[in-house]
Amino acid sequence: MKILSKCTVVNCQMLKSQGLVDRLLYQKLELKLNNSLFRPSRLLGQISLKTSSVLIVGAGGLGCPAALYLAGAGVGCIGLVDYDYVELNNLHRQLLHVETSVGQSKAYSAAQNLRRLNSAIKIIPHHIQLSSENALDIIGKYSVVIDATDNLPTRYLLNDACVMLSRPLVSGSALQLEGQLTVYNYKKGPCYRCMFPTPPPPESVTNCGDGGVLGAVPGVIGVLQALEATKILLGVPGILSGRLLVFDAADSSFRSVYLRKRNELCCMCGDQPTITRLIDYEQFCRVKANDKEARVELLHATDRVSVTDYNMLRASRSPHVLVDVRTPTEFELCHIPGALNLPMKDLKKQDGILKLKKRVEQGQTGDGQTPPVFVVCRRGNDSQHAVLQIRKILRSLGGSVRDLEGGLQAWAQNVDPNFPVY
Repeated sequence: MKILSKCTVVNCQMLKSQGLVDRLLYQKLELKLNNSLFRPSRLLGQISLKTSSVLIVGAGGLGCPAALYLAGAGVGCIGLVDYDYVELNNLHRQLLHVETSVGQSKAYSAAQNLRRLNSAIKIIPHHIQLSSENALDIIGKYSVVIDATDNLPTRYLLNDACVMLSRPLVSGSALQLEGQLTVYNYKKGPCYRCMFPTPPPPESVTNCGDGGVLGAVPGVIGVLQALEATKILLGVPGILSGRLLVFDAADSSFRSVYLRKRNELCCMCGDQPTITRLIDYEQFCRVKANDKEARVELLHATDRVSVTDYNMLRASRSPHVLVDVRTPTEFELCHIPGALNLPMKDLKKQDGILKLKKRVEQGQTGDGQTPPVFVVCRRGNDSQHAVLQIRKILRSLGGSVRDLEGGLQAWAQNVDPNFPVY
């Protein structure tokens, strides 16, 4: 990025000839300046943005608003990384995409609409999943990186790559009614591993696809990510390095929390780092880096059943109990007939435990055998956690407990095409 002194007096024609001012900006300047000398402070900031680049990893709920405001601000080059495709049920929070874009690459769909907003900047779509093999090559071409993803492996991958390449990382997250924002690896600030040296257990992790999110929440955080990236590019003080901004949509409040300082013993950004190359982050985090298949793998294959096999069991009218662990609101929206709605949180409550035991006991055969229990959720992740919990609850009764692999999304895809998908 070209650094220009704020006290420099710049000639508009000269800047244009050097390619530092795009056509639209030059026209606006000439209206007022008439090719004369002018106060440079505002223009110099615009030139800094024009000669800068930002990589946005994730063209979803966070990445869309971030990209819109960066494009509107005139950032000269914006890269968009996303392997996924536009889905109708995501449009409420991914506002760069439209109904006619459903099925298209998110990266290309977003790039197309950004070019309509600002044709004077360069938009580079990367329809690819970021990995240890390609991260350094892609990230190395940009000044600032925005983490607009929602999975742990990619967060660790981005952090490590940005530390290796000395790139600031603007990290955001949104889940349900809460959003968070901070900046890692900025000057002498901490990196992600300073805060979280090791990933949390897979069963404690969720994302907005599984946990749900109010559409405006990632919108708020995404805009703030664009703001932080812009401040970094302009050299504006007050960057959110070493601080975590927390947004609570329930009462529309913001609060800032100080984070731990950079850890001198950090394995990544410390004085003597022990990690010198990118690793297998899916293995490190024990979860998948994408949502095209079950990200959580807590159960053995024999503890899971396909939706087609379960449908055959239903057709045979074999005794069993189906437990749906989604929220009551989701259950009312759509469910498999005969399912018992027992949300995850109720599995730890006495009322929920008694409700489950009662249903299972009612299904016992004449010889006292306990019917098999099947657990379903939206995508086949929460159901795996629930299986482990239900096994403990029903230990005294015996019987098998398995989950429906792929959840209700797999049911809609492979069994009932008319089943609502959300």
